[in-house]
Amino acid sequence: MKIGENIKRIRTAKKLSQKEVISVANLDSAQYSCIENGKTDPTVTTLEKIAKALGVSLSDLFASTDELKEINSYDKSIMEKVALLEALSDNEKQTIYTMLDAFIGKQKLKDALSGVLKDVE
Repeated sequence: MKIGENIKRIRTAKKLSQKEVISVANLDSAQYSCIENGKTDPTVTTLEKIAKALGVSLSDLFASTDELKEINSYDKSIMEKVALLEALSDNEKQTIYTMLDAFIGKQKLKDALSGVLKDVE
């Protein structure tokens, strides 16, 4: 199986459109279409971008159908937001990461206190 066929198979298994992959991978639509249709061989850098956009490893793009691990779909809106985050300045990214850390820390504390209260009862 050719690389373009594998990319298309993975993309369709994850129920992603070409536009979604192109947006996350930051590729030209004509270039991506040529890759999927086997009209051009992508560079390693381009393959890395596509693999990241699809949420698979680079080696998964080369795997035969039998070798490919189960492909689970994921929340496309989260991937779109992650792609938008990449466009932010370093200072803006740091602010977002700090906020996420605060929410995650709050949830962990809540879970820990919940466990302690159950132990007390």
